[in-house]
Amino acid sequence: MANLLDLLRTPRGRRAALAAFALLLAAAPLALTGYWLRLLTNVFMLAIMAESVNLITGFTGYPALGNGVFFGVGAYALGVLMTHGGLVFWAGLPLAGLLCALYAFLLGFAVLRTKGHYFLMATLGVMEATREAIKNLDPLTGGDQGLFFPVTRFSPAQLNVYFFYVMFGTLILTVGTCWWVVRSRLGYAFRAIKASETAAGVLGINATLYKTVSWAISAFFTGLAGGIYGYWATFIEPPAVFDILLAVKFFVMMLLGGPGTIFGPVLGAFLLEISSTVIWGWFPRWQLAIIGGILILVILLIPNGVAEFLRRRLRHAGLGAPARQGAAG
Repeated sequence: MANLLDLLRTPRGRRAALAAFALLLAAAPLALTGYWLRLLTNVFMLAIMAESVNLITGFTGYPALGNGVFFGVGAYALGVLMTHGGLVFWAGLPLAGLLCALYAFLLGFAVLRTKGHYFLMATLGVMEATREAIKNLDPLTGGDQGLFFPVTRFSPAQLNVYFFYVMFGTLILTVGTCWWVVRSRLGYAFRAIKASETAAGVLGINATLYKTVSWAISAFFTGLAGGIYGYWATFIEPPAVFDILLAVKFFVMMLLGGPGTIFGPVLGAFLLEISSTVIWGWFPRWQLAIIGGILILVILLIPNGVAEFLRRRLRHAGLGAPARQGAAG
């Protein structure tokens, strides 16, 4: 036990522990089937979106509550590319993500000139406007009747395992990219903008450009999650993929886990989704009240998120790394 604790005190030991946990998750299909495997896949999807919104909100300081617009755009972009463009899933998925990034990049130069709650409301407006536009593009999107994806040849059991690994791989890609970005010059610019946009401008940082890049990266991974979900569900419609409640859900997961940390949003997704499922199984009528009460307690007692709280406790016990501004987690 003492040797294990000594190992966890080193960066190499913590990376080894993280790799072991990832391998344990990767082996989940060997032990889980049906409902629980789909639940874990759904957790991965929400974690991707929570991690993505963390880039623009947690690190850059812009509350993109309407970031779910890119989930819907990604789902419809892949659906159109597969049904009308004849592309296979693996060819259409990165294109769908890039279309979302381009959409965010074009919107960013206008929307990201607003700040605070004005930006929050602007993202919600973009989400509603995009949903109405999708509904009116009947020849491509099917309008209110929705859009069917090409049917896969997998059996239900194979389908569960396939999308488990697709979503898990995308989550690893998302977390790895965010880890690299926040430690690059981009990440330092994002954190400078969050600290003080005026001061960042004095230092020569083009705030509008960097904010737009942050939003575009966030949109790319949210779009990937939307595309994978669409193909997994085989059928999408505007109310399902442009759902404000879904956008609020992964935003709350980011806040619960810890904004401005790398692994906080992932932790928040696991905690909130799995606890919601367990509580629903025991207290179906009281689920929302119990979850709401837990969230209120978390906000009051650990306002910086669960990841930051755990990091401080581990550091106090001599197991954590020293704090680094804006790159915790």
